[in-house]
Amino acid sequence: GAGRGRGKMAAGGAADVQARFGHSVKGLLTEKVTSCGTDVIALTKQVLKGSRSAELLGQAARNMVMQEDAILHSEDSLRKMAIITTHLQYQQEAIQKNVERSSNLQDQLSHLLK
Repeated sequence: GAGRGRGKMAAGGAADVQARFGHSVKGLLTEKVTSCGTDVIALTKQVLKGSRSAELLGQAARNMVMQEDAILHSEDSLRKMAIITTHLQYQQEAIQKNVERSSNLQDQLSHLLK
């Protein structure tokens, strides 16, 4: 009768070990699933951040292109203004010469009329 009792103890012990093993496996699995979930969340955040960065870079590039256009337009306007300024200077010189001539003529007229 004693042998049978020991057999039952051994079987009970084995079941106990198996239960503990199953419990630890479940625990490990839960841990792994949790850490995997955390990793997925981190990865998602990183991907979103990356797409936001790409969006910002695209916006910056568009702004640069717009500014380049504005700069080129300004450069063109400045060139045209420089040409106009040169023309105005020529006109001013011509007017000044005419004024000098007319004052000379007035002097001559006043001498003649005396």
